[in-house]
Amino acid sequence: MSIEWQTKYGRIEVANEVVAMIAGGAAVDCYGIVGMASKHQIRDGLSDILRRENFAKGVIVREENGEVHIDMHIIVSYGTKISEVAHNVQSKVKYTLDQTLGLAVQSINIYVQGVRVANP
Repeated sequence: MSIEWQTKYGRIEVANEVVAMIAGGAAVDCYGIVGMASKHQIRDGLSDILRRENFAKGVIVREENGEVHIDMHIIVSYGTKISEVAHNVQSKVKYTLDQTLGLAVQSINIYVQGVRVANP
């Protein structure tokens, strides 16, 4: 599945995995994020933090009625205000997708899959 645009020069098709990689990269740059978690908790392991090449496993991109919706599964660091971290991720991902792809995202849903304590 992919997201498509029609321009005067032709058709542009961007795979959902590309959108997921860009969204995941933007999310992990936010303060308070330890990493991305898998959307398939049982199969992939709940406690595993995804590496950069696997960000698509923690992000679901849906297109419904011409609107794009994104679900993100994240792990936050202990001691941060979860609501603020989630809001920052939403803002950063929305801005990044708009700047890189020109993609207007209708909603970004954040699912906090865990909290990690820093190792001393």
